[in-house]
Amino acid sequence: MAGKNISLTNAEWSVMESLWESAPKTVMQVAAYLRERVGWAKSTSITVLGRMEKKGLVTSASGGKAKLYYPNVDREDAVTQETKSFIDRVYGGSVGIMMNAMVNRNELTRDDIKELFEILGKAGEDEG
Repeated sequence: MAGKNISLTNAEWSVMESLWESAPKTVMQVAAYLRERVGWAKSTSITVLGRMEKKGLVTSASGGKAKLYYPNVDREDAVTQETKSFIDRVYGGSVGIMMNAMVNRNELTRDDIKELFEILGKAGEDEG
């Protein structure tokens, strides 16, 4: 689904986390993961998986006795779109305003700042 608008609900994120961790998975494996992590009943997992398959977020294939589910969305694509959507909604699309807000509230540790400098250094090298 690269290049498409990916918008996942919180429930869909939970299912995708399960499949991104390891795929393929059976319904029972997904349900066990979600029961442990978010407390869902098996029926809830089945319902959400069915909706996600209709939306094209996951695909399934016969795997002997059980249907196997695969993610149809790359984690990196979903994270990138979610991050862009968040920055657009909350900070008017400005990474600078977001960073300024974090600095002003002392939200960044020294390690965070060091990591940001390294990231920005790499970005500057790529443009050169």
